[in-house]
Amino acid sequence: MDLLPVNGAALASDPRALEAVRAVGARHGVDYTDDAAVTALLAERRRAMEAEQRRPAAWLGVLALTAGLLLPCVVPMVPALTDRLFAALGAAGCLVVVGTALAVHTRTRWKRALTHDALVGYREILGVARAHGIALTHVPAWLEGRSSTGGGKGAAPIPSYPPAEPLPDGPSPAEPSPPGAPPAGAPHAGAPSGGAPSGDALPGEPAAEVGAAVPAVPAVAAPPKPEAVRSYETMADEGGWHDEAGCLLVLLGAAGTMWAATSDEPVGYGALVLVPLALYVWLVGSRQGGEKERLRQEALAYVRAVAAAQAAGAQVPELSPELRKLVDEA
Repeated sequence: MDLLPVNGAALASDPRALEAVRAVGARHGVDYTDDAAVTALLAERRRAMEAEQRRPAAWLGVLALTAGLLLPCVVPMVPALTDRLFAALGAAGCLVVVGTALAVHTRTRWKRALTHDALVGYREILGVARAHGIALTHVPAWLEGRSSTGGGKGAAPIPSYPPAEPLPDGPSPAEPSPPGAPPAGAPHAGAPSGGAPSGDALPGEPAAEVGAAVPAVPAVAAPPKPEAVRSYETMADEGGWHDEAGCLLVLLGAAGTMWAATSDEPVGYGALVLVPLALYVWLVGSRQGGEKERLRQEALAYVRAVAAAQAAGAQVPELSPELRKLVDEA
């Protein structure tokens, strides 16, 4: 699913952010306002990072480390190795050293791919967008070097910049100027030709004039979030315990019945009531799972609609953690 953290239309909504983005793009040789180019760039760099993790050196390093750590535990169980204890321990140490060296080599190459010049510039773009109050729809975990579950700070987090001052009130870039008014970007009478910079200075951000000309933004609206999607966000992490609880109830019922049969205590047969209770728990879990899957499909359709609207030039909102997981799985 080609869902960018932020598209060119969102960056163009703030002329100061747009100027900073163009400055960063000129420094790194990439047009970060071109959505197609950015999509291709991210796909290429992600493949490069995954290729580094699949190299033979990575697998050999894991195998060598595993063998080196397990060998001392296996030595006491094998008489042939016990007689050569020092040789076995020396081999284990060599395997640990070799595995560690391969792991460090793999990590270094992966970090080099993560800190590719174009990706460094793109993370600067995302930091500039946040500083100007532009919502980031979805930041994939791999872009910051986080784990697949999305936890942790990451090896290359998005830089933080001081928040920029809000834009002064005035007509939006897409709104036509009233009759007789000067065109957007033209200096007002009596105003100095250089213009005063507004907002906090960010790395790579030149002084921008208030009312500077920006590209026209397509009049495409982001799709509204359906109620089914909100329900999915609420119950996405619920459930998951019905199968385990049902199995536990069945085991308790079977244990009580066996105890009654072997000890001549008829009260143990009362545990059989736990079996229909387990069936009820399984039925509730099945219904909840079916409803969650139905809502999940609704949420997937909404995320696809958001991606399509973004590709058409719409400014889309930030996705919730539950919807971001769907993007990562898609």
